[in-house]
Amino acid sequence: MNDKKNASTFVSTNIKYLRTTNGKTQQDIADLCEKQNTAVANWEKGIRMPDVVDLAVLSNYFNVSIKDLLFTDLRFQNAEATDINSDTFKIPVYGTIIAGLPIESQNNIIEYVDIPKDWIKNNKKFYGLKISDNSMFPKYSEDDIVILEQLEDKEASDGKDCVVMINGTESTFKKVSLNSQGIVLQPYNTAYNIMVYSNEQIEQLPIKIVGIAREKRTRL
Repeated sequence: MNDKKNASTFVSTNIKYLRTTNGKTQQDIADLCEKQNTAVANWEKGIRMPDVVDLAVLSNYFNVSIKDLLFTDLRFQNAEATDINSDTFKIPVYGTIIAGLPIESQNNIIEYVDIPKDWIKNNKKFYGLKISDNSMFPKYSEDDIVILEQLEDKEASDGKDCVVMINGTESTFKKVSLNSQGIVLQPYNTAYNIMVYSNEQIEQLPIKIVGIAREKRTRL
């Protein structure tokens, strides 16, 4: 019973992940499997499971095994050991973070960097972001790489440098400060404006923390 539930969970996330990272719509997948659009929507919501034939079609189309579709979270296959005896893991570095997409669905990968294997204990997830402007100067310079822990814990973000998604249309890297009225997103460069949002705006827009900076890497 638990295996069936876990498989259903992985299938729903995997189909959505594979579809979005390959630039396909739900209608594209429905046409591929000769199903109604609502069938694909139900797969991605975890309401229904694809049958054996559909799993075979999806497996062949996305070039993944049926076993992986059922029992592996494919979103996190981009972090892997450099070799079997390695003490490090490779994580993707993104040139930009596209708002409105989960981190796992971002495909603007520009390179991979190593992090200590110990960091990923307790199922922690990390990704990198290359700084593309000087809004966080002098602490961060353009072309620095920031290693971020993938978290959506607003309380843990207080006083930290974070990647923040705003309104499904904008993503930004700023220092986060929380207060009783809402959230403040502050650049270190005083030439840039401070962004202030109320508690109501946090819920309505919404505003989401998607990564907390853990390390900066500067290249000469």
